[in-house]
Amino acid sequence: MHTSVRIVTEDGREADVGETGELWCKGPNITPGYWNWPEATEESFEDGWLKTGDAARRDEDGFYYIVDRWKDMYISGGENVYPAEVESVIYQLSAIGEVSVIGVPDDKWVEVGRAIVVLKEDEELSDTEIINHCRQNLARYKVPQSVIFIDEIPHNATGKVLKRELRDLYGQP
Repeated sequence: MHTSVRIVTEDGREADVGETGELWCKGPNITPGYWNWPEATEESFEDGWLKTGDAARRDEDGFYYIVDRWKDMYISGGENVYPAEVESVIYQLSAIGEVSVIGVPDDKWVEVGRAIVVLKEDEELSDTEIINHCRQNLARYKVPQSVIFIDEIPHNATGKVLKRELRDLYGQP
């Protein structure tokens, strides 16, 4: 038994080496659809391929890397921004307890990043320090334009960050 995988770009073509797209899987071990949920099945499958919702890339040696969740990506100035990359840079700061980056609407750039930050207990860090650190370590279009400090980032029962809830609470300009 084997599984076939491919990476498909937004315009529906096979991604080139190093190019990010959505990971699709096909094989006898992949479910044929969602039980009693035809709408989700129709949205998640194409010609027998499961569209996983994972943003991924393949290197020149054929190794696959999950970059982020496809639905968490936002577009700033025509460029795709994957929040996980921005979050990993912010996590380099020792005062960070937890961070989640979301895209927020912007008149000029369509969307810009906003970092939602929980600091470790008894730590201090300003939004300017976080943004300056990002400027030193990320391409300009990936740098969050704002930072919001909160006490706790919402998670579901399995510990996954509830990005939709963060977008609802903090996703307005």
